[in-house]
Amino acid sequence: MKKIAALAGAVFALGLTAAAAAAAAAADAPVQLKISLWVPPQHPLVASAKEWADSITKDSGGTITSVIFPSEQLGKAFDHYDMARDGIVDIAYVSPGYQPGRFPIINLPQLPFTVANGRDGTAAVDAWYRKYAAVEMPDTHVCLAFVHDPGSLHARKKIVLPSDLKGVKVRPAQAAVGEFVTLLGGTNVQASASEARDVLERGVADAITFPWNSLFLFGIDKVVKYHIDAPLYTTAYVWTMNKDKYDGMSAAQKKVIDDHCTTEWAVKLAGPWADYEAAGRDKMRALPDHEVYKLTPEQLGEWKKAADPLMKSWEASVKKVGGNPDVIAADLKASLAKYHAAY
Repeated sequence: MKKIAALAGAVFALGLTAAAAAAAAAADAPVQLKISLWVPPQHPLVASAKEWADSITKDSGGTITSVIFPSEQLGKAFDHYDMARDGIVDIAYVSPGYQPGRFPIINLPQLPFTVANGRDGTAAVDAWYRKYAAVEMPDTHVCLAFVHDPGSLHARKKIVLPSDLKGVKVRPAQAAVGEFVTLLGGTNVQASASEARDVLERGVADAITFPWNSLFLFGIDKVVKYHIDAPLYTTAYVWTMNKDKYDGMSAAQKKVIDDHCTTEWAVKLAGPWADYEAAGRDKMRALPDHEVYKLTPEQLGEWKKAADPLMKSWEASVKKVGGNPDVIAADLKASLAKYHAAY
């Protein structure tokens, strides 16, 4: 009888705990998040965003729901940081590299030949940037950071050496690549991912830096035929939130958001995209009208040497905003080593 009584007491206590949790959730005001992405609905990041949002809804007891808006429905890709800051959206997928000079710290992992892969690179970059996000992006609530699997240079003509870029019009993926193009005597053509095919098709650009499978997603495979088979660069992104929206939540709701703004969730969010892009290289190799070519060690060495001045430039840009480039760079190096993501 004592065992039965004890068991009944435990069940009763659990019932009280569950009831208390349900009551607490019921007391929280309903919150709906507008999540804005500038990639098309078929992009892996859209499915990952839904998984992230659904988990938040579940853990908040249904008090936090979300609506996802892909394809620049709420604003242009270049404007997404300001859209989150100004409350046009609640959560924004931001490419800091679309705005050269504005966010110099996060430009570091975007330097060529820095990050080796998307999954481990995401863990390393997110863990590293947590120390600097509030300093560099103080007017939004930065949730997490991530990178795509390394992309390469894709062109309408074959480019093998850095000197081959002289006079070539390139749509760069982000600020560091844009600076690299200029350094090599090329011309930058600014265009978002959604606009990239058009500028190549019209001859406004001759080449593009882009991740592999997204070439097919955005139709760019129709307008470029030559592809360097080397992990030239990656792009760093942030998933960031309007501050007022976050501050207006209850303590319990904030905890749910915080629990979904972790390095683990950064990998969950970006990992499927990394896998998707990595598969694109073999897909491109299989096409008869495309040439995917490796560089010799000597040729690759020339590209790396040509990229060396970018580090000095990055250091100068960080000093301008009062940062210590030596410390920041050492922190990233350590994080890349920890997560086995260094190039």
